[in-house]
Amino acid sequence: MHAPIASTMRLPIASDADLSWVRQQVRQSAADLGFNLVQQTKLVTAASELARNTLVHGGGGHMEMSVLAEGTRRGLRLSFVDAGPGIRDVELAMTDGYTTGNGLGLGLSGAKRLVKEFALDTRPGQGTTVTITDWVSGLPAPRTGAS
Repeated sequence: MHAPIASTMRLPIASDADLSWVRQQVRQSAADLGFNLVQQTKLVTAASELARNTLVHGGGGHMEMSVLAEGTRRGLRLSFVDAGPGIRDVELAMTDGYTTGNGLGLGLSGAKRLVKEFALDTRPGQGTTVTITDWVSGLPAPRTGAS
């Protein structure tokens, strides 16, 4: 069962300036939903890697950002869509440490580790869609120091 979508925004990914805009919008939306700083950083890092992949390997495309509402839970779903050459060897692309050297060095597997949900749909010659979803944890921040 999929969570209902509360709102959706579509952002182009066609230049380095667009990469910056995508990061800013993801961070702002995550903060607005109540993601803590660590969650925001993980989500923005994954989004940055996937947006760069969309630009560099897919020849550009767009990101669809959806705010999700499921009962009291709130989340963000980010889909990075391109009509590029697709990923010929998904197993290799998902290997830890595999990178083409242009991104943050995380690769797809690193982006996957940073979020709760990850889906990859690619067809050689027809493009790639990578969708990530993360949810506000709702857990109180850990206490530091002696109690």
